[in-house]
Amino acid sequence: MSIEIKNKVALVTGANRGIGKAIVKSFLNHGAKKVYLAVRNPESTAELEKQYGDQVVTLEADLADAASIKRLAEQAQDVDVVVNNAGVLAVSSPLDEKAEASLAYEFDINVYGLLRVAQSFAGILEGNQGALVQLNSVASIKNFADLSTYSASKAASYSLTQGLREKLGKKGVAVVSVHPGPIDTEMAAGAGFEQTDAPSSVSEAIVTALEAEEFHVFPDVMAKQFESAYQSFAENIVLADFSE
Repeated sequence: MSIEIKNKVALVTGANRGIGKAIVKSFLNHGAKKVYLAVRNPESTAELEKQYGDQVVTLEADLADAASIKRLAEQAQDVDVVVNNAGVLAVSSPLDEKAEASLAYEFDINVYGLLRVAQSFAGILEGNQGALVQLNSVASIKNFADLSTYSASKAASYSLTQGLREKLGKKGVAVVSVHPGPIDTEMAAGAGFEQTDAPSSVSEAIVTALEAEEFHVFPDVMAKQFESAYQSFAENIVLADFSE
C-alpha cells in the first residue's frame, strides 16, 4: 500500500536528535499534518517546538518501559505512520568483558523496544491503514567485530521486522525496514566513524519508500553497496512467499 506522508499524522521515537530529528523535518516538509515527538526527555524537543509550533506534539516515552509505550499509544490514537527510530549502541566486541552487559542493554532497546512499539500500535495502525517504519542498520546483515553486540541486536530487530511485515501486511499495514550505514550522528561519532552521510539521506529515503511500497531501504553511500550485493537474497529469500 502506497502511503503519501502529506496530511498524515506521524510519530517518531527518538525525535530530538540525529536521524529522528531529520525524519521529523522531512515529514513536515512533505506536508505531514502533525508529528508526535516521542522522547525520554520532553525538554529536549524545545527547538523543534519553537520551529514548528502546533505541528509537533512532544510525548514522553521510554522504549525500555512497556507501560510507557502503552501510554504513548493511548495518547496517539490518530497516528498513521509510526517510525521506531530510537536505538542504542555500546561499542563492544564479543571478547570484551562488558559484552554480555552491552548485549542485554542493546537488546532491551533495539529488540524488545521494537516489540513494545509494534504490539502497542498494531491495532491503531490497522484501523488507520498506516505504516510501521523500523530503523535497522547495515549491521543487521553484517557483524562488525568491534560493534558485535550492536550488530547482533540489529540482526534480531531486522528478523522481527520481517515477521511484522508478514503479520501486519495481512492487516493492511505497510512495514518498512531501513538499513543505514554510517550517518552523521552522535552515535556514529561514538562508534568512531569518520566518513558519514547526512541524516537527511535517511529521512528522505523513508518518504520515498513509503510512497513506493518498498520494504528494504538502503539510503546512503555505504548502504547502497550492501543493497547491490544483498538484492538477490532479499528478493528470493526474505521477500519470497514460502507458504505455498
